[in-house]
Amino acid sequence: MDSKLFLKSLARRTRARKVVWLARPFRVAAPYPMPRTLIVTPTYNEKDNLPRFVDAVRSAMPDSDLMIVDDNSPDGTGDMADAIAAKDDRVKVMHRAGKLGLGTAYIQAFQKGLEAGYDRFFEMDADLSHDVKYLPDFVRALDDGADVVIGSRNIPGGGVLGWGLGRHFISKGGSLYSRTILGLDVKDLTSGYKAFTRRALEAIDIGTVQSNGYSFQIEMTYRAIRKGMKVTEVPIVFVDRTAGASKMSRKIFLEAIGVVWKLRAEAVVGKL
Repeated sequence: MDSKLFLKSLARRTRARKVVWLARPFRVAAPYPMPRTLIVTPTYNEKDNLPRFVDAVRSAMPDSDLMIVDDNSPDGTGDMADAIAAKDDRVKVMHRAGKLGLGTAYIQAFQKGLEAGYDRFFEMDADLSHDVKYLPDFVRALDDGADVVIGSRNIPGGGVLGWGLGRHFISKGGSLYSRTILGLDVKDLTSGYKAFTRRALEAIDIGTVQSNGYSFQIEMTYRAIRKGMKVTEVPIVFVDRTAGASKMSRKIFLEAIGVVWKLRAEAVVGKL
């Protein structure tokens, strides 16, 4: 073949390969069905944060559903949630009679999600402290085989912005205390930015979870590990809320201290 003709032919083949390669990221049809995903956020007096939170989550994960669990917020958060849901059929609202606690809010939402056939479940705070930019990291960890994914403030790349010394002590001290008593390697046991597979929630048997406040996160992770679930931590930077009031209290912290010992005792006698 003439050398000029050969070079022209090679150039055409090279251009064709480049076009095919560049086209791949824009393929519309997925090679497998995407797991049905439910993001759950409990609310109590989050009216100032809720619209921005919903917009951020819906933009980051448009194919997922969002369930807002409102505990009869005096500031009208529940009514606002209803108004948002009326305009977006992927937003669901669960109304509860009063301030019944974080743990029961998640448990009731997860139970409804399991009944509805969802495959993956996320926990997020509505106060904007959980940045949606980390959601792809959670999804990748789940795709790689994790059953539970924890947004960790206590591993390289993670951290906290906006906390005082007291809040740092409660969070890091509580996590270290729980890790020591329960014999776990998980660095952030108290994080509320998490994801679970359906398999994990079924193994945990969420209907039997007893913790309701700060200790709920500890119990969920401990139960998952006891059942042989794969737990993965991904780094996040937690940013303290700029609007509204924190729900953390002395009572919630003290509850966690007692629950840790109860969990350990139940594990020793084979109840977990």
